[in-house]
Amino acid sequence: MSIASTTWISGPVLRARPDGPFVLREAVTVGPERLLGEVIRIARDQIVVQVYEDTSGLRPGAEVAGSGHLLSIRLGPGLLGHIFDGLLRPMSAEGGAYVTPGMREEAPAIFDFRPRAAVGDSLAPGAVLGDVQGWTSVPGGTSREGRDVGDQAGNAEGAWTQHCLVPPDSPGGEVVFMAQAGPHREDEPVCRLRDAKGRLQDLAMSHHWPVRLPRPALKRLPSDEPMVTGQRVIDCLFPIPRGGTAAVPGGFGTGKTVLLETVAKWCDADVIVYVGCGERGNELAGLLSELLELEDPRSGRPLLERTVVIANTSNMPVSAREASIYTAITVAEYFRDQGLNVTLMADSTSRWAEALREVSGRLGELPGEAGYPAYLSSRLADFYERAARVRTLAGTIGAVTVLGAVSPPSGDFSEPVTNHTRRYIGCLWALDVHRAQARFYPAIHPLQSYSTVAKNLARWWHGQNCTRWEELRRRFLTLLEEEARLERMARIIGRDAMPEHQRLILLCAQLVNQAFLRQSAFSPIDRYATPARQAVMMRLIGRFIEGAEGLMQAGIPPEAIAAEPIFRALMRMGEEIPEGDWERFSDLDRDLTATLRRLRRPAPEHAGVGAT
Repeated sequence: MSIASTTWISGPVLRARPDGPFVLREAVTVGPERLLGEVIRIARDQIVVQVYEDTSGLRPGAEVAGSGHLLSIRLGPGLLGHIFDGLLRPMSAEGGAYVTPGMREEAPAIFDFRPRAAVGDSLAPGAVLGDVQGWTSVPGGTSREGRDVGDQAGNAEGAWTQHCLVPPDSPGGEVVFMAQAGPHREDEPVCRLRDAKGRLQDLAMSHHWPVRLPRPALKRLPSDEPMVTGQRVIDCLFPIPRGGTAAVPGGFGTGKTVLLETVAKWCDADVIVYVGCGERGNELAGLLSELLELEDPRSGRPLLERTVVIANTSNMPVSAREASIYTAITVAEYFRDQGLNVTLMADSTSRWAEALREVSGRLGELPGEAGYPAYLSSRLADFYERAARVRTLAGTIGAVTVLGAVSPPSGDFSEPVTNHTRRYIGCLWALDVHRAQARFYPAIHPLQSYSTVAKNLARWWHGQNCTRWEELRRRFLTLLEEEARLERMARIIGRDAMPEHQRLILLCAQLVNQAFLRQSAFSPIDRYATPARQAVMMRLIGRFIEGAEGLMQAGIPPEAIAAEPIFRALMRMGEEIPEGDWERFSDLDRDLTATLRRLRRPAPEHAGVGAT
């Protein structure tokens, strides 16, 4: 074990004179309280250490002891349903309000282990050596992708099965010992392997992995299936694929946290990893209480049971904030390697970048734009590039989808964090302060947002009985863009002075905005929409737009079309027609057809109207 002596301290950064070799990114302990730190720079006669705890009371001469391994966390079956700090140390009422100095990972728990291999079997890196039974709402059985995530037959409702994996950095080998089924401590050896060179390796239900090192996979797979969120503006206009990335920039009060909570509750992910990075303590406390109260639609039990919360509030050491998102993405990759679909939510990456800027300033590095370090862009890339849909080492398919909230000062999307983030993401859900102030939820601005992968998902939507999805999506966005241009003119000359075709554009855009994009998170009927319901609503609105254009050509003014009862019925269908009530949607379709025929009866029949 290498030792160093502290020579200089500035907040969370210290310099020390080494007596022995250290490795970059090596985990170290500092001082008599054994504060956790990490080597971030090595010179000929000194090392620079980033300390992840409060350094008050440290003085020059304090001992820095190397651990011999990279900064790592323990990954195992005891993660789901728990709350941790940025270094995966447990936070609970029993542990007090704060993590105590020098605190390490949680004491090993006991789990019911069931072996999946026998003596004489050969196990490769990443293979499943056994299962663990527990109690939460992670789904079991076989998914539509053929992922075996455990057999829950005969278990009580809410029981789950997690896999215990051979560590990816293990050489693998032949099983020479396998523990019997029953209760075991998670750090207790339950399997012993002998590799090709005759070396023995003991494996437990849990293992350690460096947070800054991506976990390996066999192959990256194309992202051709969306992560369904139940929010129409996202799923239909700006969809995100499994294994994709999205940023949610927005000023104060635009609803970033509410949107992430809604997506966490309703998205079709197996596991949610939520990291509160530098957020205010009262906000995070409110989130935790809501997660306990939110009902998981899958099981009826608390949503927290299939969630891992990593809480790093603004009053915690700033350097630990910088490590928290790497801890979170490592946890997400661990569940991905079990063949699960994981959604990671980082709220917010702006606070993480501020921590990076503060530590960089204490290191005396030359500042870049807005004072951020020159390597801000590469660090953001390191984070978002770990999102992927992959074939795991065990042969199953899993995915990590990353959603990163961004808090640009004064809502300025040209600031460095937002600007650099846009280079590495596939979707941008830009929250608009004016929509938020108008109580429009979700306050996603359709003209500032985008999805670069929407075309890849068209085939999936065609399989959801929405063969015109790509055409209607393009039509809606074009309509909203024309509305933004015409609204400026309407404020100057008034709507009544505008030509009929422009008034019709404003009318149709109003229908798209109010009936389709607006969706209350607190509505018992409309807070979630399945893809089938979204497809039906999309087709009905598309039929109305096409029919209204035909009526205008036949001489029917837009005001007369808006006065028809069918227009109000379409405006209210999201709030009034519940999920699965396809008969009422059929009745609405028939009413729309009848109204269009009645209004254009004096004129020749308009060919192609109402085609879907």
